[in-house]
Amino acid sequence: MITILSGGTGTPKLIQGIARTADPDDINIIVNTVENTYISGNYIAPDIDTVMYTLAGIINENTWYGINKDTFITHETLKEMGYNEILRIGDKDRAIKIQKTMLMEKYPLSKVVDIQRKKLDIKSKIIPMSDEQSNIKIITDEGEMSFHQFLVEKKAQPEVEDIIYADVKPSDDVITTIEDSDMVIIGPSNPITSIGPIISMKGVKEALKNSYVVAVSPIIGGNPVSGPAAKFMNAMGYEVSCEGVATIYKEFMDKFIIDVEDTESEKKIEKLISKVVITNTNMKTINDKVRLARIILGEIL
Repeated sequence: MITILSGGTGTPKLIQGIARTADPDDINIIVNTVENTYISGNYIAPDIDTVMYTLAGIINENTWYGINKDTFITHETLKEMGYNEILRIGDKDRAIKIQKTMLMEKYPLSKVVDIQRKKLDIKSKIIPMSDEQSNIKIITDEGEMSFHQFLVEKKAQPEVEDIIYADVKPSDDVITTIEDSDMVIIGPSNPITSIGPIISMKGVKEALKNSYVVAVSPIIGGNPVSGPAAKFMNAMGYEVSCEGVATIYKEFMDKFIIDVEDTESEKKIEKLISKVVITNTNMKTINDKVRLARIILGEIL
């Protein structure tokens, strides 16, 4: 059994490759929930939906958010009526969010996600990191913000001074899923705001220490693969490099995969973790994604 820790951009690309390499029934994805919020009265779970749409084969790969070839009639009509919706939500995507909102009147988020992934005929299990509201606080030069405010409203422009994680409990299956896994994969997601909230929850690091953990660096040549990871790593005192990422994961990581652009970092990282693999981690095509998945799973040495 394979368990993947995921955010909403870099790791879903890898999930596409793993889903074509491993048995989908043997894959579990524990997903970050810190961006979850309400917009226009509907519950928004961006990273969960991105993982769900990726596994269902309907993700918009131009944005890595929303459904491919969706329409935006509702969003545009709201704009015409004078309501400025801060997130452009497609009509099919909105329908799934409406259902999620209604189901959450009866069930916790983890149950709701399980209902929806089955409706979308997804074999792999998708597990929200927590059923509790888990927004992190971003302390910036413009004041305290939620992650959604920082990323969407402020477009990640303010300078980040600190990040504070919410004290939430893991959802019921998180710890046991990690413990029962033959391999845990930490995808190339933001190590501070995507993976950090997951590993900060009580019991998660301990479970990871007792598991075989492979991580893929989200930093290539000193630059994040996507998003404002550099700002967050700087704010938390980490170097913006694959070495900085290795420092964050060193307590529990068994194998670290870095890009060929970072070959010179191999010796330094080996002081933190003994097994370092150097390969192309830039996933531009499905063949790139499958090849990286096969390297992670040990099919290619």
